[in-house]
Amino acid sequence: MSTRKKIGILGASGYTGSDAVRLLARHPNAEIAALTANTHAGKTMADVFPHFFMLDLPRLVEWEKVDWSKLDAVFCGLPHGTTQEIIASVLKANPEIRILDMSADFRLRDKATYAQWYGHEHRAPELQGEAVYGLTEFYREQIKSARLVACPGCYPTAALLALVPLVRAKLVDAGDIVIDAKSGVTGAGRGLKQNTLFSEAGEGLSPYSIGTHRHAPEIEQEIGAAFGAAVTVNFTPHLIPMARGELCTSYVRLNGATSDDLRGTLQQAYRGEPFVHVVEKGVVPQTQNVRGSNYVEIGVFADRIRNRAIVISVIDNLVKGSAGQAIQNMNLMFALPETAGLEQIALFP
Repeated sequence: MSTRKKIGILGASGYTGSDAVRLLARHPNAEIAALTANTHAGKTMADVFPHFFMLDLPRLVEWEKVDWSKLDAVFCGLPHGTTQEIIASVLKANPEIRILDMSADFRLRDKATYAQWYGHEHRAPELQGEAVYGLTEFYREQIKSARLVACPGCYPTAALLALVPLVRAKLVDAGDIVIDAKSGVTGAGRGLKQNTLFSEAGEGLSPYSIGTHRHAPEIEQEIGAAFGAAVTVNFTPHLIPMARGELCTSYVRLNGATSDDLRGTLQQAYRGEPFVHVVEKGVVPQTQNVRGSNYVEIGVFADRIRNRAIVISVIDNLVKGSAGQAIQNMNLMFALPETAGLEQIALFP
């Protein structure tokens, strides 16, 4: 039986969809067989993204015109709110297909929490309960047998990889976590928005969704699971004038531990992990070190305030924060080498 899996990508004209194309195009076990983008239907991918000029890819079509029964997996890069009913239709057409959802529609397990933060009842509640949260390093075994994986948001990926092992080990106070996060403008999507215009976003740094960002309940869900009780975190995202990359600075209160204890716990937690790198004492994580790659850097520093520490994590928001992590999960679902198609070294400078 062929090991090349036939792949479809919903929303291929967005940034996450196009990065999935970029990575899957050189994946040794994947064949891109269907690409959808209703607003660009009939065009080639090179018409929408000229840097794909060398690839032989199927034309973009409306999602309704895809024969889902012929595909092994589908990556969904559609905006939240539009994904639920489409994925339900895809699974009805092919119950055996594997879904890698890069939207926010299946990340929250609690239906009431979803309705509170997204403004409407979940439109596929029967699937919401089935979805496995796709933070690979924590849910690897569940992902292997899943049909629907809800890949985490970019901010939760960076924050949770830095914090969850520390909360599990009870080294930090789960009720006193402050996350200061900064992301490149691709995190806002490819749609035309005033705040992401060059003259608006360039040469400046601005917070947004202060106290109301929809990644907050996702972070709280997973930290709460690690802690064993509900928690509330202080989370503020910022838009930084670069295309891709993300940096999370997390401020934590220590439970009788030292910053060296935190670093040692993280090093032990990620020993053998192919993509998570805990840097040595004194080394500062930088987005430049992971740009274009699926790698994560995490560093720990003593705070000048007694009994506090600072944990810094960096990712590429479109790779480990989205398409790359989705491919990592796909590899697990099909029993492929976990690193297949994802061994790119960071693009520096």
